Amino acid sequence: MERFEFHQGVMLPVSFPREKNKGCCKFTHMGQLAHGEGLFWLNSNALEQKGQTISKEIREKFSKDLKNGNATIVNLNWGTVEQWKKRLENGQTQKKRVHLLALGDVGSTVLTALKLLGGDCIHTLGIYDVNENVCKRWESELNQAAFPWAYDRLPQVVILKEDELFDCDLFVFCASKGIPPVGTEVKDVRMVQFEANRGIISLFAKKARASGFEGLFAVVSDPVDPLCKAAFLASNTLENGAFDGNGLRPEQIQGYGLGVMNARAAYYAKKDVRFASFLKEGRVYGPHGQDLVIANSITAYDESLSKELTRLAIDANLRTRELGFKPYVAPAISSAAISLLLTLRGEWHYSSNYLGGVYMGCKNRTTPWGLEMESLPLPEQLYARLEKAYRGLEVIQ
Repeated sequence: MERFEFHQGVMLPVSFPREKNKGCCKFTHMGQLAHGEGLFWLNSNALEQKGQTISKEIREKFSKDLKNGNATIVNLNWGTVEQWKKRLENGQTQKKRVHLLALGDVGSTVLTALKLLGGDCIHTLGIYDVNENVCKRWESELNQAAFPWAYDRLPQVVILKEDELFDCDLFVFCASKGIPPVGTEVKDVRMVQFEANRGIISLFAKKARASGFEGLFAVVSDPVDPLCKAAFLASNTLENGAFDGNGLRPEQIQGYGLGVMNARAAYYAKKDVRFASFLKEGRVYGPHGQDLVIANSITAYDESLSKELTRLAIDANLRTRELGFKPYVAPAISSAAISLLLTLRGEWHYSSNYLGGVYMGCKNRTTPWGLEMESLPLPEQLYARLEKAYRGLEVIQ
């Protein structure tokens, strides 16, 4: 196995199947070099076992790079060494151009939050909606929101033409249809939306492919995780259904639905002392839906408490609907706006990323050496719940 230097560190090339593996990620454990990706990447116990299968020669060769934390694993099936050097170096600009598609309840809330909170990392906020007057309204309203005598402190909002959507660093997909009206008895509203939204996201994923988009394709619309997979497949599939891998790479697509589940768990943990451990020791995994996995604590995991807290977080949106309102404000802020900003800043957050053919939610961050997913020594009971959620996502087509 060779190693190649680039300005941020070193690249370790592998050749894993494109359908199941990302293009690149940060090198954080020897076990990542063993058998390609899988759910086990989130479990340091499992990664340690996989790492033992790596030859002593390889372990010694790359142990210094692992310790230094400046190595990137690059998949040669998604690009040559030279292509990867260029991609990694091009991603190091400061303020980003962020473009949003659709300005309904969710999109307009995300836009407003990004405008107010993103001055440090967003250059401009481009907006596009099929209703031209909606764009004119938000361009006018938000560009009239400013600090006195510091008129460039907040990012400028600009109206886009459809063919300009992918001329950016971050594309945010907020388009949606088929949301059941308030009062409708639906157990999981998100999955009702899947069929309606899959066609829309597939269309724009193909447009991203055609434009040669190299930025991040962020999925905010529900159901986040299956829609990420739909975007990946649509972008990389020919009209005859054959997978050619010439579209968006897996790590270019991220889903933003898990942040609000974490925030909802924290909300209930503040209200009930039984869940207080979550505030310092808890974690959230999996999809933004019925297979959500919340752990009250990694070090003192309690199966019963964790499942109770999970159910409270899952049903929180139903409590808002019972009041007669659509539960979109907290998701738009916690899952989307805040998590998107943390992504741009390279800070830890919750989002869904490709892992062995499935978009799985976990704590992660974007680094100069690629995506880094948190890996912890997970209790067996907790890991079994993650496996169930993972299998549930695998069967959604």
